[in-house]
Order: sequence, then C-alpha cells, then structure tokens
Amino acid sequence: MLAPAIASLLLVSCGSHKSVLYITDFNISPDSGADATVPFRKALEKCRKSGADTLKLAPGRYDFWPDNALRREIFVSNTSSEEECPSKVKTLALLLEDQNGLVIDGCGAELIFHGKQTMLSIIHSRNITIENLDIDCLRPCGSEMVVEKVEPGCVTMRFKPDSWFEIDANGQIELVGEGWKTVHSHCIEYDPVADCMSYSDCWDSLHDARAEQVDEHVVRFDVKDTGIFTVGNTLTVRDHYRDEVGILNLESEGVTFRNVGIRYMHAIGAVSQFSKDVTYDHVFCEPKEGSGRILASSADFLHFSGCAGKVRVLDCRFSGAQDDPINVHGTYLKIVEKVSPRELRLRFMHDQTYGMRAFWKGDTVSFVNSATLLAKSLGVVSDMQFLDPKEVLLTLEEDVPGDIVPEEDFVENLTWTPEVEIRGCRFTRTSTRGTLVTTPRKVVIEDNEYIRTGMHAILISGDASGWYESGAVKDVTIRGNRFTGCPCNGRDAVISISPTNRIVDPQHPVHTGIVIENNCFETYGNPVLFSKSAEVRMENNEIRTLTR
Repeated sequence: MLAPAIASLLLVSCGSHKSVLYITDFNISPDSGADATVPFRKALEKCRKSGADTLKLAPGRYDFWPDNALRREIFVSNTSSEEECPSKVKTLALLLEDQNGLVIDGCGAELIFHGKQTMLSIIHSRNITIENLDIDCLRPCGSEMVVEKVEPGCVTMRFKPDSWFEIDANGQIELVGEGWKTVHSHCIEYDPVADCMSYSDCWDSLHDARAEQVDEHVVRFDVKDTGIFTVGNTLTVRDHYRDEVGILNLESEGVTFRNVGIRYMHAIGAVSQFSKDVTYDHVFCEPKEGSGRILASSADFLHFSGCAGKVRVLDCRFSGAQDDPINVHGTYLKIVEKVSPRELRLRFMHDQTYGMRAFWKGDTVSFVNSATLLAKSLGVVSDMQFLDPKEVLLTLEEDVPGDIVPEEDFVENLTWTPEVEIRGCRFTRTSTRGTLVTTPRKVVIEDNEYIRTGMHAILISGDASGWYESGAVKDVTIRGNRFTGCPCNGRDAVISISPTNRIVDPQHPVHTGIVIENNCFETYGNPVLFSKSAEVRMENNEIRTLTR
C-alpha cells in the first residue's frame, strides 16, 4: 500500500493520455498471486511496437519470480570484483529496452519481487517515467533481528518476520531466502536510543555460536562475550557481494521516477550509468510503514556513475541504506601505455568497476596527474575498443599530448559529467555518508535535512588511488540545509572536502568554487568543515552544540 505522501499525488498523473495500454489486458490481474513477469514483458513490447505513451496498472499487488526473467551479461559500476562474482549475468525482472516516450503509471500498484533479481532495468531508452507505485521484496536480502535478552553466556534474538533462518545439523544459524542464503555477511547495528547506525561484530559472534530456536521468530545463542550486545538494538545483516542491482538505468536519457516508494533494493540499489537527465521526484527509499524494518537497501540508494545532463533529486526521503544514499561520480582510468601517437591503452583500476563502455566518439577527456589530481591537458575521443573487460584502447582525434606519463596519469571523461541538484530531501539511518558528489559542473545541495549520518553528511573527495572516482568540483553551493548530529559515529567533520592527492599545490587547489552558506549545524562538538586542497567560502551559517 502506498504511503500517504504518494497516494495524495496520484491524481496528478492519472489524467488523459494520447495512447494508453492497460496491464490487465495482458492476462494478469493484481492480487492474483500469479507470476507477472511474462505479462509485463508482453505489455512493454506492445508499448514499444505500437508507440503507446502510457502503460497503466490497476491498483493492487503484482508478484515477480526469477524463473521467467531475462538473463543478460551487464558490467555495472561499483558492484563486484571478478573474484567475488565472476559472472556478470544479471537476472532482469522488468526490462525497458529501446523504449521511447513511455509512462508506466502504477496508480497505486505494489510490485513484489522474489529471489535475487535486478528488479527494473531501463536500457538504451529515452523519456521514460515511472510513477505512482511501490517496489518491495517479499524476502529482503538484508536480515534484521533485535537483541531481546542478554544473560551470562547467552543472547536471545528476535528475528523480524521477513528475515528467514535455518539452524543446521551443527546447531549453527543460516540466513536464508527464496533460493539463496547469506554467505559473505556484513553487519550494521542500529541503536534506537541514539538513532544511529554503526559497524558491528555482533553477527560474527552469533553466526559462530550454537543456536537454539525457542519460539517462532526467537533464537537463543550460546555466546561467551555478551558485553558487545545491547538490549533493544537491531542487527542488520546482508551479503556484501553485489551480484544484482536494485534498479539499473543504463545509457538512457530523460528517465524520471516520480511518487515511487522503494522499500528494499538488493545489492547496490539504483544505479544510473552513462545516462543523461535523470530525475527522482518524491521518491521514498525507506522501509514500508508498519513493516518494522530498518533497512531499505544493501548498499547505496542512488548511485550515478558517468552521467550527463542534469541529475535532479527532489523532495525525496532516504532511510536505511547500508551505504551512501547518494553518490555522484565519474571514473578515472589509468594510462598504461602510449601505443601510437594517437592511441592509449587504459585500465580500469578498481576491482568492482570494469567492463563498462566509458567513452564515445566526440567525447572530451581530461588527462589528470594521479599525485596532484590536477588536469594537465584535454583531448577528443575518436574511438574506443575493448582489449579485455579491464583494458581499453582509446584513440584520439589528435596526437597524445607530449607531457602524458603512463602509469602516473589518468583519463577522465568530461563529457559524461552532470549538473546536480539535490533539494528538499531527508537523509537518515545510514552508517556512512549522506551525499557524495564529484563533478566539475554546477552542483546545488539546498534545503535538505541530514540526520545522524554515521560519517560525513556531505563528502567531496575524488581520487586516483582508491575507488578511482573522479573528479574535481568547480561550482558547488551547499545552502539552507540542516545538519543534526552528523556524524553520529566519531569526531569527523560534518562536511568533508578531501581529495586524495599526494602533492598539494596551495596555488592550484583540486576543488574550487565551493560555497557553504545559510546552513544550520547542530553537532556533538564535531568540526563543521574539513577542507584540503580546496577553495571554500563559508558565510551566515548557524552552529549549535547538542548534548548526548
């Protein structure tokens, strides 16, 4: 059932359309319990072929199982290494491919996904709007359990009803789902008193302990060190291997999500990769009201890698991510070899980001020194060819600049860098940061609430040595935001501007044009700002001190 904030806006987009198809005409009815995968695929194909501009759903629940989903090899940024997940074949439940000018109007529908799937994929499409619906999983891949009792030598945990488990023949617990189990576990603990999420070792102790089920959702564990457990706290546990994507927006343009509740996304959340003009408007990435859950994503909520045009995130809510709610960045590729006067061999450096097309003919690229993170010169792409999933051959329209040094310099695609507007949003219940952004184009972060993020509320980094997430910012305004209790873990600054350059030139900072004004900082004594190799102007900000 949709949240009131979504339901109140249904009438805005349920008006007349030029050409409308109805999902109920494709042998599927809401609340039937039948697998809706194939009927939805047929409806989308009919929309594509007929030129229909709207697919309208009937209110109610639609279920999707992976059995009839499509399989496609797709390399996705910031997901998994070759060792973690050798296969890049994704299970695509709903696929919009080569669609142009389509609105999917849920009119209050709820889409429930089973097993591990990439729930919705938008590939090589234009002017797509998804609106007025809820997306959720029957058995979320993130498990949750509450510390109910702590006694000498044992701990009693109450599992949320949708967090399924089994106790094996050795008396040890396994977290299981529809066709899967958690193997490579990662635990984040939620403290309801502090309203804060932080990394935890508690699940390691429970997983290795002898377990006994004492009630329907209650398990008692024999634990030697019970001092690390706090009654009332919730453990959230997921598998840290990112084998699928929650929502994939790949090489598309003009994609809008409006009045959508996203209640859980498996693996990494919603990834927009080399897409242009992406909007999230009144999107609520948070557990369904009344579910009792904390988690809504196993990793980031909204991840933008190599996007262009304008990224707009407006009046959204983010609660319960096990990683950053918003991350906007490009990718630095290392120059490995100058092959010929106009050819360079480049390599993807982070083991979770590779295999994706990163350049197109006519793109403008910047050559960046890894030690200084400063641009040395520019070039224009003539061609790009894969040598293997981790290396590409880049051909330029003119000769490679003479000052380029292989193994020291990197390439950033400047054409695929977006403007960013994040306005009127609420960020809470994350153990990491609230917003990460590295793009040279105009950025406005305004009128948002950041509440007890585990780490920096806002991070502007850029690095050619760790995640290889580019690049230098030139025009960032952080205005009219309220920061409450950020960070709730440790003494880090609320806002951190921290590129990873090894050589700092005071006359040539990495990041420039940053304005922080008219914000309210309510802190536990944390620094408001950490700044390195940056040009920053701060004015008219209010700072208050909270007591724990």
